[in-house]
Amino acid sequence: MSQTAPTFAISDLAREFGITPRTIRFWEDQGILSPQREGQKRIFTRRDRARLKMALRGKRLGLSLAEIKDLIGMYASTEDESSQLLECLRIMEKRRAALEQQREDIEAMLGEISQFETLCRDELARRQPE
Repeated sequence: MSQTAPTFAISDLAREFGITPRTIRFWEDQGILSPQREGQKRIFTRRDRARLKMALRGKRLGLSLAEIKDLIGMYASTEDESSQLLECLRIMEKRRAALEQQREDIEAMLGEISQFETLCRDELARRQPE
């Protein structure tokens, strides 16, 4: 009595992660996923599912495709995950710094918009007949 590892169809993964099959094929084209084939049908393993989950998380965090590939590649190539975790921390620190800079830029722009709105309102009020 042999137990086989669970496998997933593309529709299973698409439904589970709320994405389209086309998105899954994109990650396959990028080398993140490597499903087995039965004719035209793709058969995904738990490893593929885990890699897809990591890729989608990386995308959600705003990582580049190269950063996502690097992290997933490191995960696949080592038993000691320390270097992967350190690299992940480095990438997250870099991403956090970029987001904090964007937040500062947005706050500065909002301040400038407020000032300009005030100027416009003041000018309109000055032009109103008394």
